Amino acid sequence: SGPSRLIRYILNYRIAVKSGFIMNNAKFTTHSVAQRRQYRASGFWQDRTIYEIVRGHAEQQPDRFAVSDRYRRMTYRQLIAAAERLAAHLWENGIEPGQQVAVWLPNRLETAVTLLACSKNRYICCPSFHRNHTVTEVLKLLERFRPALLITETGYGAGMEQYDIETELALLPFPPGLYCLQPLGRDNADTPVFSDLNGVLDLPGEAELPDPDAVVYLALTSGTTAEPKGVMHSDNTLLANARAIAADWRFNEVSVIYTLSPLSHNLGFGAMVTALHAGGEIVLSRLNPGETLVDDLTRTGATFIYGVPAHAVDLLKELRQSGVRAPESITGFRISGAQVPANVAAELMEYGITPQTGYGMTEAHSHNYTLPDDSPQRIIGTAGRACPGYEIKIWSLDNADLEAAVGEVGQIGGRGASLMLGYYADEAATATSFNAHGWFMTGDLGSLDEDGYLHITGRIKDVIIRGGHNIHPALIEQLAARHPGVEKAAAIPFPDARLGERVCLVIVPRAGPRPDPQQILKFLEEEGLSKYDLPEYFAEIDDMPLTPGGKVLKRELLALIDTGRLEPELLSR
Repeated sequence: SGPSRLIRYILNYRIAVKSGFIMNNAKFTTHSVAQRRQYRASGFWQDRTIYEIVRGHAEQQPDRFAVSDRYRRMTYRQLIAAAERLAAHLWENGIEPGQQVAVWLPNRLETAVTLLACSKNRYICCPSFHRNHTVTEVLKLLERFRPALLITETGYGAGMEQYDIETELALLPFPPGLYCLQPLGRDNADTPVFSDLNGVLDLPGEAELPDPDAVVYLALTSGTTAEPKGVMHSDNTLLANARAIAADWRFNEVSVIYTLSPLSHNLGFGAMVTALHAGGEIVLSRLNPGETLVDDLTRTGATFIYGVPAHAVDLLKELRQSGVRAPESITGFRISGAQVPANVAAELMEYGITPQTGYGMTEAHSHNYTLPDDSPQRIIGTAGRACPGYEIKIWSLDNADLEAAVGEVGQIGGRGASLMLGYYADEAATATSFNAHGWFMTGDLGSLDEDGYLHITGRIKDVIIRGGHNIHPALIEQLAARHPGVEKAAAIPFPDARLGERVCLVIVPRAGPRPDPQQILKFLEEEGLSKYDLPEYFAEIDDMPLTPGGKVLKRELLALIDTGRLEPELLSR
């Protein structure tokens, strides 16, 4: 799709806007006036946008590398020039502050460029369309969130070969503009980013003023249990978390942050914002067939890794099989998206990689994490402490407005500078997400020790109720993952006519002899699991279904059982 097509679609979109069918997203925030003043007084919120920070790096260190993908590497000078080129073109073609630019791309430089263009022009960047999304799913999301423009890659996405994306978009009530990139390869790697666009950015009056408190990022939740919600963030809520992590883990202009998580996921997106804030380089992982992760980490000079537990497991497997050591340049590995098995964290440390175990979510970013100097026991056994600018409290399971005692398991609540502005076009969901004291209620279970370190227990909706007894799957999964024959583990409810539910343990076995289910039960007891919480059913699977963020899709495991494609065996007790 060329610029002429882009213009036509956006003009149609503007007619719809002026007709009153679409409203620009007004500034909205869940943060009180007092909180906003406190964040600014403490420096957690500042007056520069992400674009302005990166432009500052481009002025001070223009030839330092900023971002790289499989085939290309851009300096800060090139990155800011490409962002300004895109911003000028979109403005000239009718996209106005408050409108959305959707991104459905693999890990490539254009996502970083689009974020900066949105930050400059006060657009809303929505990159949460994943590789495994089908065209039908994307069309539903586009119809729901109504962006002014979709930037995608020809043939990208699940089942794309069956559809003509331009034809499908034209059928939407408010078809967005379409800009299709060609698939990236060595033959077109030298083409400057968005080189076919041109224009002079001439913003009138108020539109010239940067606004770090306006919505700049619309992230979609994983939707593992329901329709995904649109989470609104500003430059400041993004940067609050980036500033904290960069300071605590000493990121700077020589840092090379390697993200295994895609930019379509909040973890990868946050890694990019953190790297650009620090003036370092963000490396977007896209390995070619036959390439190894260790080789790519070495080639890129990576100093820190972002990923989910599955990425850590894969890296360790590669290190074990190859017999090589991890690159000495790597100082840490942020593991998020799901709880880190203790054996995975311990093995990483054996290879000289310090895990940053933690806890976070799309609504508040990676606000909890361990520190480089924390003891191995804390790194292995906790999800760290809340970072500067964020607070965590545990609230009673019986009353979300009553604070739980130290060490008591309850619902995790949070508040602070990196918390979302709210859910897009869903005031009811926003309002019901907070307790009476103004704390965001996460739906996750955990406890705080006397030093403020968080211990994750699971999710409220994940609790398995066996004859009235609450069983928390997270503990079973963490203990099972310590077994030498288990690569991954998930505990799910198995329906029972008398007890309601029983525990079914589903594992991905490690290479080697098949683990004996009865031995795994014995192992779980020896590791301290109560006999009342022991699994009563067992099943093996070749590959665990995961979200792009690394969370186990338990509904898919349950569907496999319902359809008879996975048949758990009853264990003797």
